[in-house]
Amino acid sequence: MATWRQRIAERRVRAGDGRPLDPYRWWQALGRSTFAITLPGANGSTSVFTVDVRQWGDRDDGEVRARLYRDGALDAVSRLPARFAVPGGHIEVAANSFGLRRCHFVSTEGEERQLTPHPRSAEGRRAALHRRHPFLSHVIGVVASVLVVAGVGIAVPQLVETISHIELFAQHLGTFTSPIRLSAEANIAVTLVLAAASTERALRLRSNWLDELAG
Repeated sequence: MATWRQRIAERRVRAGDGRPLDPYRWWQALGRSTFAITLPGANGSTSVFTVDVRQWGDRDDGEVRARLYRDGALDAVSRLPARFAVPGGHIEVAANSFGLRRCHFVSTEGEERQLTPHPRSAEGRRAALHRRHPFLSHVIGVVASVLVVAGVGIAVPQLVETISHIELFAQHLGTFTSPIRLSAEANIAVTLVLAAASTERALRLRSNWLDELAG
């Protein structure tokens, strides 16, 4: 049974107009996520469902939307997070500041399967690295996760200190002094490193609330 969040996501879906899927261009690698899956239909035929997300928003209003194409024709559109009904279940799409964190087919039995990224996309190239060099891929993934966790440990105490000095909080809760103090330049450097680490995690659809907090 769908949760209330899933029902809200389903109500956001609007019918598509059948326009064709734009070809993937190499310069779109960091701003466009395209994933696909082949699903069987009721009559024994199969259809290719493609999810296309422009992560910097649509040209007209800047809103980030997921578009679902069926055999290359626009079938449905939704703001994120999205939940599209497809044969045998739903395709769920969610994102954060660093990219997609979910693009999965969920069957009616509850089984999940991640869609396959376009080979020319950043996600596709990261997946190719994992197939060709699994050990290197694992090392990169571990380093990225460690950096994100370390970033939370650096960012949170400084954030709490800043908030604690707001008069309203200081009067009732007192002030907090962070044990970690970095210069403005060092904080900028840390932010850039963490953004790179969180982006790497997003390319594997592994990012979560920790990435947003660290960033």
